[in-house]
Amino acid sequence: MIAAPDLLGTIVAATRRIVDVREAAQPAGILARQQTRTPRGQAFEKALASDPKNATARVIAECKRRSPSKGILRADYDPAAHARAYADAGACAISVLTEPTFFDGSREHLRDVRAAVSVPVLRKDFIVTEYQLIEAAVLGADAVLLIVAALDQNSLTSLLDAAQGLSLAALVEIHDRDELHRAVDAGARVIGVNSRNLRTLAVDPDVFSQVADQLPRGTTKVAESGIRTSDDIARLSEIGYDAFLVGERLITQPDPGAALRELVGT
Repeated sequence: MIAAPDLLGTIVAATRRIVDVREAAQPAGILARQQTRTPRGQAFEKALASDPKNATARVIAECKRRSPSKGILRADYDPAAHARAYADAGACAISVLTEPTFFDGSREHLRDVRAAVSVPVLRKDFIVTEYQLIEAAVLGADAVLLIVAALDQNSLTSLLDAAQGLSLAALVEIHDRDELHRAVDAGARVIGVNSRNLRTLAVDPDVFSQVADQLPRGTTKVAESGIRTSDDIARLSEIGYDAFLVGERLITQPDPGAALRELVGT
């Protein structure tokens, strides 16, 4: 599949239209009354942080049916079953794609995963409005992804504050040093470095080392994309990364749980 000239911009525009339709059908005030649990954002942050007493790699294992670059990743996609397998294999958290148009995600996938596991759950989507944060809390998420490249600075700061007000943790994703500075200025406590350029889908593993020395002390540092082996995890741990978000490497294997055990060496 050939990527759009600016895939990120295309996805964000589509997301805004879809969310506008959902909010018109069910306003935020009505949606919020459906919330039955308080998100465990602090548990998510704690699960990702380095622990000198536990050398096992902390992996956020991802449930994802499709990607824009590779198409269908798993035909027999069952996010609840995959999430249970990940949790049993030692995942510190589960990431669930809920974006419908480009990733075949669904909000129901998140609800199903929440019912299946007790570990923290991350809503992986293109969050552009506070309405999506309320949805995340209602669906059972403990954390949300905020992509710096998809947001202006005022929106990034206000969404980060709103997430914290809902007890949601925020994984703030950056791709270069400029975006890192924006994330820090907004008050990010968990910073994800994505080696995949969301505009072109190209992966550049050098991004991890290019920003590693700039990641502030006191923040939790997450490496995302292009992680395929235990050697990758060992190398990234050595330069300061605390946790690792892994999706395609696991979900495309016959037994995703076994693949995770192999990856972390358990």
